[in-house]
Amino acid sequence: MAEIEIRLPKMGESVTEATITNWLKEVGDTIEMDEPLVEVATDKVDNELPSEAEGVLVKRLFEKDDVVQVGDVIAVISTDGESAPETSSGGSEPVAEQIVAEVAVAAPVAANGAVTAELSKSGPSGRFYSPLVRSIAKEEGISMEQLEALEGSGENNRVTKKDMLNFIKNGGVAAVKSAPATAPIETKTTVPATAPVAKVETPNVPVHEGDEIIEMDRMRKLIADHMVMSVQTSPHVTSYVEADVTNIVMWRNKVKNDFLKNEGEKITFTPIFMEAIIKAIKDFPMVNVSVSGNNIIKRKDINIGMATALPSGNLIVPVIKQADNLNLTGLTKQVNSLANKARNNKLNSDDIQGGTYTVTNVGTFGNVMGTPIINQPQVAIMAVGAIRKVPAVIETPQGDAIAIRHKMFLSHSYDHRVVDGALGGMFVRRVADYLEQFDINREL
Repeated sequence: MAEIEIRLPKMGESVTEATITNWLKEVGDTIEMDEPLVEVATDKVDNELPSEAEGVLVKRLFEKDDVVQVGDVIAVISTDGESAPETSSGGSEPVAEQIVAEVAVAAPVAANGAVTAELSKSGPSGRFYSPLVRSIAKEEGISMEQLEALEGSGENNRVTKKDMLNFIKNGGVAAVKSAPATAPIETKTTVPATAPVAKVETPNVPVHEGDEIIEMDRMRKLIADHMVMSVQTSPHVTSYVEADVTNIVMWRNKVKNDFLKNEGEKITFTPIFMEAIIKAIKDFPMVNVSVSGNNIIKRKDINIGMATALPSGNLIVPVIKQADNLNLTGLTKQVNSLANKARNNKLNSDDIQGGTYTVTNVGTFGNVMGTPIINQPQVAIMAVGAIRKVPAVIETPQGDAIAIRHKMFLSHSYDHRVVDGALGGMFVRRVADYLEQFDINREL
């Protein structure tokens, strides 16, 4: 029987793993070439993976909610059209048990030196534990009793990799299910005795009559975790500058119809703002960096992320790669293309990877300014506010005068570990200078 191994493919720069969210085919089902086989999720993007062969699905090596590494075999397809042989209690081990033999059983001694008992795929409660969860538990000396006490965040209260890592990070004091008073669960600290153990207490939030409880979807949980991680990682400082963008407003009004006719694209303010930011990054390249331990990684490319709202209300940040190599027309087409893909849930993993600096347009919602949170592992982000008509003092050959001008606020948040106030302030001022110096007679 000819068999084809289906592996988890590379799905973008720096993506090393994905979570299986749904199998679209059962063992024994026939499948066509390029027919969707499984749904997986990376940090922010859901993908359907097509079959790389035509035949019959004979093995699924991972279950729903399992975390899979890029390159791992996730399924096997028989190209001879033969179904998988049925197994009996005396036959070969089920697929999940085979994975346990490969992943978990080979490590009888935990990382902390404790010898742990074998962990079965199902606990006394009947809850399933994935091979990855059991492998982590074995390495960290976590017992089945502790696993059973964990409050899982997966479907049907299933314990996930994230739950395990949080449990370990908090020294074995993660949220647990209620246990009978007669059978207390003893938690086990898996960090060195000299390390401080931070106990995280969940606040008691009362629910009143008539309140509605809405469970976060997967993406909202990821966004929440990413935002908390960012503010815990980077000391945020925000600098503000008001910019006069009258010339830009007048120029866009003058050229937008011709631009649409010639390029087939609408020109918005966003690519114009990006162009000014790119110029300022070239002047101040130390805002285009990342921090790795005690090292600063100075990025060669300028990859601009643009925070975009999804139809669900969640936020995603597609990235324009090597934006410094694009002219204004090229930036406009990239902005429109990524925005359309986001609105139609067509973004792929590569579309959201590799950003080095992010722009968020809070003016879209009528806000004049904001304090944006840095998109890790970047060190800076700029929020552009709403453009407003305001009275302003201007200098003329005849002296000062009050005129109606189009103005907007720029809010620049930066990581104070590596971006000092002088650099952060000069950068946002330089962006404003480029916007104010925009040539109203510019040719497309």
